[in-house]
Amino acid sequence: MKIAVISAFLGLLLSACSPKPVYPLHVEGTALLNPQGDTVVLRGISYGWHNLWPRFYNSSSVKSLVRHTGCNLLRFSMGVDDLRGADGQPAEGYLSDPSSGWKCITECVDAAIEQGVYVIIDWHSHKIHKSEAVAFFDAVSKLYSGVPNVIYEIYNEPVNDTWHEVKLYSEAVIDAIRENDPDALVLVGSPHWDQDVDLPASDPIKNRGNIMYTLHFYAGTHGEELRAKADNALGKNLPLFISECGAMNADGQGALAWESWGEWLDWSDRKSVSMVLWSISDKTETCSMLLPSAKSGGRWDDGDFSEWGIYSRSFVEDYAKKSPLARPERGEKPVAEPGQES
Repeated sequence: MKIAVISAFLGLLLSACSPKPVYPLHVEGTALLNPQGDTVVLRGISYGWHNLWPRFYNSSSVKSLVRHTGCNLLRFSMGVDDLRGADGQPAEGYLSDPSSGWKCITECVDAAIEQGVYVIIDWHSHKIHKSEAVAFFDAVSKLYSGVPNVIYEIYNEPVNDTWHEVKLYSEAVIDAIRENDPDALVLVGSPHWDQDVDLPASDPIKNRGNIMYTLHFYAGTHGEELRAKADNALGKNLPLFISECGAMNADGQGALAWESWGEWLDWSDRKSVSMVLWSISDKTETCSMLLPSAKSGGRWDDGDFSEWGIYSRSFVEDYAKKSPLARPERGEKPVAEPGQES
């Protein structure tokens, strides 16, 4: 089975007047595949919490980021709970201000679809809010039903919940999505900040297809022990997707641990595991890719990026340039999966 890493780079030459097509993706074993049976590896960038950095949640920044890097995946992190910004002021999450959260996410998702990249809609919370999550994913999956770009991440990082609790929650949310979008890719979290992937590996969700389980790592904190846990999960046929990672410490601070980061990159390449780098934000911390001088609408130059931001931009850009195009050419109809209308 050949590996085809999806690239948006060549598509940058095409007109932006209409959405650029992408292939539907499906899971077989531990692999993410396109309809031709090629293994797909995505490399992308995550936006920070929408309620902390709403100024970046606009179509202009999305289009600028895609056009200048060629990245094939963006993740939009809808902050569910209320937070406090760096200035100490309250930052209302989706539960307190659903209209702002909905607007931020859908404007960016629409722009990403137009640019022909995959997009993760991330329920960015550390607590279970079952009824609210079911209602949100019911609504958003109705809106984007049948759109192959859209991936649903239904629980960012469980912290204190048991796997039994997360599993029951996930089944309910997946069922709501499946009512509207039977074939969409769904990402499921695991306890302890998406570290304990061994738990779902021993007790996976049954009778619900096209799901993967999220693994999060920060190279300054996590190393061989977590990779061993991930290897064990893959060995039990649990499909993994790294929906958030960085080269710094898990608290977003500290020096960039390049040696450990390189070990993670080697591992993810060997295992064909997709990964998303954290994050588009401008807080004074190592993991923020932008400086406060960065304009809200994109068109960022070198002076607007942190060290991590410069690296992240180059990382996805280099990946796109060296990767073959693995989506339909303009005018070509995407190949449907068996049983799916083309």
